[in-house]
Amino acid sequence: MCGRYAATKDPATLAAEFDALDAMDDHAPATDYNVAPTKDVVAVVQRHPRDEEGNPDPSTTVRSLRVMRWGLIPVWAKDMSIGARMINARAEKAATTSAFRTSVAKRRCLIPADGWYEWRREGKVKQPFFMTRPDGHSLAMAGLWSVWRDPAVEDGPPVVSASVLTTDAVGRLSDIHDRMPLLMTPDKWAAWLDPDVDEVDELLATPPPEHFVAALEVRPVSTKVNNVRNNGPELLEQDEESTDLTLFDNPS
Repeated sequence: MCGRYAATKDPATLAAEFDALDAMDDHAPATDYNVAPTKDVVAVVQRHPRDEEGNPDPSTTVRSLRVMRWGLIPVWAKDMSIGARMINARAEKAATTSAFRTSVAKRRCLIPADGWYEWRREGKVKQPFFMTRPDGHSLAMAGLWSVWRDPAVEDGPPVVSASVLTTDAVGRLSDIHDRMPLLMTPDKWAAWLDPDVDEVDELLATPPPEHFVAALEVRPVSTKVNNVRNNGPELLEQDEESTDLTLFDNPS
């Protein structure tokens, strides 16, 4: 699963990386080394622009950065509390699950991350690890999004929320946890984000072991990350006291 990640890049950097417009209107989430469920996060979407009357232009699309709440709230939900249980969607089941199937077909996004945290149980202790790209570029986690309106509030504001898709862990990542975020390489971004593409079975497939995740840097980090109130660059530093230091030697 993916229950915590780090997102520290500013909107201008993300816009350049993802070739997107910054449409967050100065509401971009602050630098966050410990992104947790229900927080606001940055997502990349691609949509048909609309005119002043709300009519979409089918001849073009615009890729943009948007703010979303982490934890997808299905359109049929009676209240938003369900979103806290919808932070992840299993890639192999999402297209047939009532909470996610419409989003799989029409509302897909990318969620930029510096890297994500995962925990490996060692006896009574759970050792956290941080998975990141050694070149400093963002990871693009495949996501789904939805728009929800509170049925108890007439004309209430919409809540835009998102889930991270997960898949079977591959390679050495499976020694830490059996699941990992579904990561999209740049060559897949256009098809994944295209709102006119509704058949994405191939993109939802678990990547092969030789996928670029094999080159990720994997390092044990401090258990300080366990507490969501801890939020600083020290969370990303390698825990030199970890007994797992030699288990996940990173590729040179």
